[in-house]
Amino acid sequence: MSPAQRLADARSFLFVPGNRPDRFAKAVRSGADAVILDLEDSVPAGDKAAARQAVMAHGAELSKLDVPLIVRVNSDSSAEWAEDLVAVGKLEGVAAVMVPKAESSETLDRLHTSLGLPLLPLIETAGGFYAVRALAATPGVLRLAVGHIDFMADTGMTCDAEESELAPLRFAVAMATRWGQLRRRSTASRSRRRTISGCETTLDARGASVSAPSCAFTLARWPWSMPRSHPPTRSWSGLGV
Repeated sequence: MSPAQRLADARSFLFVPGNRPDRFAKAVRSGADAVILDLEDSVPAGDKAAARQAVMAHGAELSKLDVPLIVRVNSDSSAEWAEDLVAVGKLEGVAAVMVPKAESSETLDRLHTSLGLPLLPLIETAGGFYAVRALAATPGVLRLAVGHIDFMADTGMTCDAEESELAPLRFAVAMATRWGQLRRRSTASRSRRRTISGCETTLDARGASVSAPSCAFTLARWPWSMPRSHPPTRSWSGLGV
């Protein structure tokens, strides 16, 4: 099975800050279906260059451990974007790129053409919400994800304990996933927190790790596409911190 196919079926994702290479191997051995080497939110501004260097230094070796690696780059509006893309382009063994604050299908198309890697756009701004159908239809997009904390920050929203205010966002992402005929989609139940091998993560009711400090996301999947042995507990609820 190719890395892209494994990511399409993955149910657990573990973030590890790119400036903490001491945690890389622990994350890969944590049991998560995929590991996200993060260059964005979990990395302080002053450590961005060091994070890129660490990911480049260890990425090829980590890829040999048979766990798909994803790199989350900084947003296209940041000063780090261009250097992140250069680094990812030189890195062997990367299975996909996670794109934060995705709003432009043209940007995703250029990114996929340049790197030739599957993309996981994060819908975490009002602009991404209104562009979600176009993003889902962009060549190279494998799955969509929701970054609800940044979405609330971008829109100025506050949420109740059930995060019911975010139901329209999650519904829109799920509809775009189906409409765009993207790879296997994900629905999740409410979550709880714990630390695995020094990497903070969020677990769903089935024990799948899906988030990390400063970032949480939900992968969109149709509940009726789930195997019968794993029925969804809440069709449109989301995982989050």
